[in-house]
Amino acid sequence: MYKKLIPLLIIVLSYTSFAQGREEMKERIKTQKIAFITEKLELTSKEAEKFWPIYNDIETKKEALRKQSVSKRKLKKLDELTEDEAKTLLNEMLAIEDQRHQLHRELVTKLDRVISSKKILALMRAEREFDRKLIQKFKEFRHKRREKNRP
Repeated sequence: MYKKLIPLLIIVLSYTSFAQGREEMKERIKTQKIAFITEKLELTSKEAEKFWPIYNDIETKKEALRKQSVSKRKLKKLDELTEDEAKTLLNEMLAIEDQRHQLHRELVTKLDRVISSKKILALMRAEREFDRKLIQKFKEFRHKRREKNRP
């Protein structure tokens, strides 16, 4: 009996550990992004006080849409979809993209009351720059891991 229980326990503990590590990584990235944006926008304390609640609210909504999109795409494998199912999925994904666009417009509209248009443009640039740097770091990490695992 214990022989069957031990592998199951190891799997559960590994999964829990992996999930915690993933959450910690998400939090570190979020912290780095906040610092990066704050620096690039040169927000005053008064601006930051109003900016971050708006920004974080929209980011939370965007993350929910991203999760919704991923879960829809994972429901079935592409080659298992009928044409009607594929059309429905495509329309749902387009609707999610429309919602994402609406959130972007909402962010700009709300931030326009809090910070200058120049700073909103700087935000857009900073987000793109941060994303590029993050992707580059992941590529470097993957490359180092592959090199390390080569015989």
